[in-house]
Amino acid sequence: MAIRCTLDRMLQERRMSLTELADRVGVTIANLSILKTGKARAIRFSTLDALCRELQCQPGDIVIFEPGPGLEIEADDEAADS
Repeated sequence: MAIRCTLDRMLQERRMSLTELADRVGVTIANLSILKTGKARAIRFSTLDALCRELQCQPGDIVIFEPGPGLEIEADDEAADS
């Protein structure tokens, strides 16, 4: 999947533990661990909102799009045709 969660990086930058974040957000450590390891298939907006509030960041700081081989962006295809 080209969508990746960078929660581990955000925690490191904020010098915050997963346990501390779980307590502040009201989400289990197990569920945050699933997000952190990239095994999550979805995230609720309410959870994303709480994460952004506690980490003082934007959603794009936590969830990013990284196209890999075979997942090229259409703009790149159009530029190659010109």
